[in-house]
Amino acid sequence: MKVYHYSHTARKKWAHYVWIFFWVCICLNTTAQSTIEYDIVLSGGRVIDPETKLDAIRNVGIINNRIAQISTEPLKGKQTINVSGLVVAPGFIDLHIHGRSNVEQEYQLHDGVTTALELEWGVEHLGNWYESRKGKALINYGASVNWPFERFKAIGKYKSGVDSLLQITLKGEATIGIMTNTILRAANETISPAEMDETLANIKISLSEGGIGIGAPIGYLPKTNPNELYRVFQLAGELNTLIYTHVRNPDIISIQEVIADAVLTHAPLHILHINSMSLGNIQLSIDMITAAKNKGFDITTELYPYTAASTGLQSAIFSDGWQERLGISYGDLQWVASGERLTKETFDAYRKTGGSVIIHMMKPEWIKIGIAAPGVIIASDGSSYAKLAHPRTAGTFSRVLGKYVREDKVIDLMTALEKMTLLPARRLENISPMMRFKGRIQVGADADITIFDPNTIIDKATFEKGLEFSAGIEYVMVNGTFILKNGKTVSSVFPGQAVYGKFKK
Repeated sequence: MKVYHYSHTARKKWAHYVWIFFWVCICLNTTAQSTIEYDIVLSGGRVIDPETKLDAIRNVGIINNRIAQISTEPLKGKQTINVSGLVVAPGFIDLHIHGRSNVEQEYQLHDGVTTALELEWGVEHLGNWYESRKGKALINYGASVNWPFERFKAIGKYKSGVDSLLQITLKGEATIGIMTNTILRAANETISPAEMDETLANIKISLSEGGIGIGAPIGYLPKTNPNELYRVFQLAGELNTLIYTHVRNPDIISIQEVIADAVLTHAPLHILHINSMSLGNIQLSIDMITAAKNKGFDITTELYPYTAASTGLQSAIFSDGWQERLGISYGDLQWVASGERLTKETFDAYRKTGGSVIIHMMKPEWIKIGIAAPGVIIASDGSSYAKLAHPRTAGTFSRVLGKYVREDKVIDLMTALEKMTLLPARRLENISPMMRFKGRIQVGADADITIFDPNTIIDKATFEKGLEFSAGIEYVMVNGTFILKNGKTVSSVFPGQAVYGKFKK
């Protein structure tokens, strides 16, 4: 009951602040524009707002961290940037990243991302992690509760290893290392009823530390009893909090499992990377999600615009039978450390030591189906930094705009921007009310803004040569501060702010 009481109070305070800000905006807009000096004016850009469907040449005035004016009339600014010929769009919102440091965030901001969230795996020691990022982030950050970690903490034999993870977490070390070295040692453990109850209690505590819902990557713990996952869904339904899941296996039955759990518990559900989880059944998966939504169930999904996946070679995904499940063989695996394609011998050797592989297992037509489908969100699943890491770490959003909008014409520009900005913002609004001010170019919205050249934007990272900043992103603002100018990172500026869930105390 304490959690619910706090949530209600927080919402009342938030509504009060929104009401005050609304009247401030009204006052600003009823004052002669020529008398206002904005902190920053973006002059003459093609302003696109997916919510109102505005697509026109406008001038944008910014005061502090908010958009204060959008006008056809000239605006006076302390700083005026001529953005003629460029698109002025809401900053891109990535619901699915794994890199936790500014190294990854710099690649993301060059891809137009202003908010990057770790919602699949989540973060262990969540409150400490949030505190460690304050004043240090290039772009906005946040994370879900890490169910595998909260489960790990509840199992008696592993409790001595919990604190050892704290320094790893605070250093922002690779998620894959954390999974390998500690947490996933408990993946095959059967937990007692008391340990299950403790797991759920742990999840509630991490939600109170700011967790943006619950990360339930059952695909990394596929041998756990379905009862465990169902109990987590029950908790999510009771709290009306989002649950994000990498499903148990890349097959349609696993998609059906999480849809069934969501329908029976009324848990809000987001299914991660529908392309790599559905493979050739992507249309069927999207049809099932659409059918559930049409019946009133709160279920969404996402995809990344590449035909390869990536994960740890030591994970359960590569347990016996992986070739048949994934429809591939050794030569379809690319070792991130060196770029080499694997053989049976190198597969066996590297699986013992652990490390990341790129998995070439999807067809281009599957990606086009997902991108074209209404309501499917774009998210990167970007990895922790490695020179030869999956290119989605650096190029997801620019690839959609360059290849799938401009070159292949799979969707139009407005629709693409909606999938990158408004849809992810709306997806999180119930669990994170502050997201109501993101994903939009409107008076009163956060000044998280991405400005790009629609004629040149494209991803530059490749599977062969590794990570590289995307082209065509000219300016990025985060909370009213430039972090990218003329295609260059602004040094010694850290405008990124925490995104918290509604249960934050």
